[in-house]
Amino acid sequence: MDIEWFFVVAGLVVGFVVGMTGVGGGSLMTPILLHFGIPPTSAVGTDLLYAAITKAGGVHVHHKKRNIDWRVTGWLALGSAPAALITLGILRFGQFDTSTINAVITTTLGYALVFTALAIVFKQNLLNYSRKNDGWLTRLDPSQQAWATVVTGMLLGAIVTITSIGAGALGTVALFLLHPLLTTVRLVGTEIAHAVPLTLIAGLGHAGLGHVDWELLVNLLIGSLPGIYIGSHLAHRVQDKYLRPALAAMLMFVGAKLVL
Repeated sequence: MDIEWFFVVAGLVVGFVVGMTGVGGGSLMTPILLHFGIPPTSAVGTDLLYAAITKAGGVHVHHKKRNIDWRVTGWLALGSAPAALITLGILRFGQFDTSTINAVITTTLGYALVFTALAIVFKQNLLNYSRKNDGWLTRLDPSQQAWATVVTGMLLGAIVTITSIGAGALGTVALFLLHPLLTTVRLVGTEIAHAVPLTLIAGLGHAGLGHVDWELLVNLLIGSLPGIYIGSHLAHRVQDKYLRPALAAMLMFVGAKLVL
């Protein structure tokens, strides 16, 4: 296997950003791969497995610190896993040609990036709204809350399977609104715990469709694993109010470019 330093560095940079901010994995990696000339189908499939592997360690850490609400994770997975499988089935048996699939992925990816950027910018506002417990979403009874979480999982399952992004920023914001009584760290841990099986299912499905570049995946992991480790240890030294807007602006620019 050849070491391609462009992709190793890309993995390092993205891993570093994810370690520092908690978001930006698929949002950054897939556009980078597209920029390097990787076909959209291969970019999404490879990034999904990349995300599953790199975030798996986070599940272990958050579980040890009891930062995961496994009940909520189960509700999300109850919606996202079937949605991912159905989406993969549509891609497999829909008799779409490669150019059509690539066009759908590129356009959907662009909109997903724009919404992710907005979610990053207004995350604190949404969190404050949710904490006030004065909106209809936050007045749901336990049964309604569970069903709303399952439906949210379904939406995330479809979006993540098509674009490889959304599990982090969009999923966390949705949980902020639906489960305002959970602490922020438990919401983040819960979303990471849900993202790993979702991206693994979707990634393996794309692998079955021939959409994973295994050599590319190894190169990305060579850079991302130390990048995440370093970024996580330096996260407290960078002010979030500067880092997140810069990330959001970049995602908005790339998303708008893909859409237009």
